[in-house]
Formats: sequence, structure tokens, C-alpha cells
Amino acid sequence: MHVDSVRVGLFQGPLTTPDTFASVEFNLAAIDTAAREAAASGAKILLTPEMSATGYDIGELVSLRAEPADGPIFDSVAEIARSAGIAVVYGYPELDGGDVYNSVQVVDRDGTSLAHYRKTHLFGTLDREHFRPGETLVVGFDFEGIRCGLLICYDVEFPEAVRAHADAGTEWLIVPTGLMTPYEHIAQQVVPARAYESQMFVTYVNRCGAETELTYCGLSCAIAPDGAELARAEGGQELLFADIAAATVSQSRTLNTHLDDRRLDLYPDLSVTTVSKENRR
Repeated sequence: MHVDSVRVGLFQGPLTTPDTFASVEFNLAAIDTAAREAAASGAKILLTPEMSATGYDIGELVSLRAEPADGPIFDSVAEIARSAGIAVVYGYPELDGGDVYNSVQVVDRDGTSLAHYRKTHLFGTLDREHFRPGETLVVGFDFEGIRCGLLICYDVEFPEAVRAHADAGTEWLIVPTGLMTPYEHIAQQVVPARAYESQMFVTYVNRCGAETELTYCGLSCAIAPDGAELARAEGGQELLFADIAAATVSQSRTLNTHLDDRRLDLYPDLSVTTVSKENRR
């Protein structure tokens, strides 16, 4: 690990099958195991996939497993983070009043919430039948001296969403995802392009196995601002590691000056972003 860098663990798991839906307890136990393994390997933060605490393509169980941002799932993840001594990023269905959102929350190693984001771009009937879209595009937080941002799955496929993060100062974009076949090209081509064109680290953490009608393709990755792969998973359950350094972003933006060279006088409306720093607890 380089000096002044942060080691991150990317947990592509747990492996699921279409025959049975893993319980919340099973998913949390898998996150706990990964958190302890990641911490033992020097990682400061563990990233997990979209809806990692509950399952994603699980039909009406989405509503049954939905809970507030400070509910029992949060309490369990907070205990995992405190016990393992590592920050944890997890996904879950968030219940707010009568609405359910596809959300991700960042819990620091002391068990407090650092940030919370609701998926803004909903994917097909899979998302629209169960979730309301979030209304805040850019949610950021600071971690170990790096400005971080959050998106979920389909969000990253929109260049405007990633560029909004770049304009807001994001240096490292964390993207829990539930990418299925036959969309492997998103993980292999689109995500590296997003990292390069907006000059930031992107960590893209996918599910694996299958649920109901979806077969997840894995291929979780950590991409540097120059588009280089720092880590890449295959299709099964896997724990990857990568090192993230803010200095690398600065160096890359000095060499690759796309952000500075934009002609905002020709497309000024595209430079407008909505920024929020959420801190729930």
C-alpha cells in the first residue's frame, strides 16, 4: 500500500441462488465476515453491492424488508463496523413514511453514519414497481482525506451524474450495483470511461449469483482516474482490494485536463448541479 493511500475492500457477495432468497441475517453475516477479513488485510472501508443487506430482485420482499435509515439493519451494520474496526458501505430498501427508496448508507468504524444516498435513476420495472426515485443527485462525504461520492448502479450509466460529482469536488465515486447479464459491457467499458472522463477513482461493487429472473455478472472493479484497472473480479463471490489516494487524482487531472478544458460557455446549463451533504446520525 502506498503512503497516504487508503486501502479499500470490495465485497462481491454473498453468492445467491434463484431458488431461495437469502435472509437478512444471512446477508449481514456475510458482510460481517467480509468486514473482518478486509480489516485484517489493512482495509479502512468495506464496500458491498446494491441492496446487499436484503437482496435486490426479491419481489414483494423488498417492501417487507424495508425499514428506516436508523432501523435494525443500520444497528447491525453499525455493530459490525465497530467490532471489526472498519467503515462499511451497504445497500438496503429504505422506508420513509409510506415510500420505499433504493438506498445506500456509509457507516464509519465508530458506528456513526457518514452519508446516505437514494438511487435517483430507476432501472425499468424492476426498480419502478418497488421504489421512488431519490431527488438529490450529489451526496458527498470525506473519508481519510478523500472527498467521496455515492451513486447506485444505473446512476453511473449517465455521464451527467458522474460529471456532476466531478464538479462538486468528488475524487472517489463509490457505486454499489446489481448489474446483470447481458450488460457486462457496463462494468468492462462504461465504468472505466466514467472514471477517465471525469478524472476520479470509481469503485463499482456488484452482486453475484442469481435472484428470481436476474443472473448477476460480477466483474466488480476499482478504476483509477486514468482509466486503469486497479482490481477486477470474475463472476463469483470475491473480496478485492485496491488503494485509493487523493494525490493520484490531482496528478491525473494535471496530465489529463479535460475538466479544465471544457467549453462551459457553449454548454453552461450542463454545469449546474444539485449538491447535498447528508449526515443522518
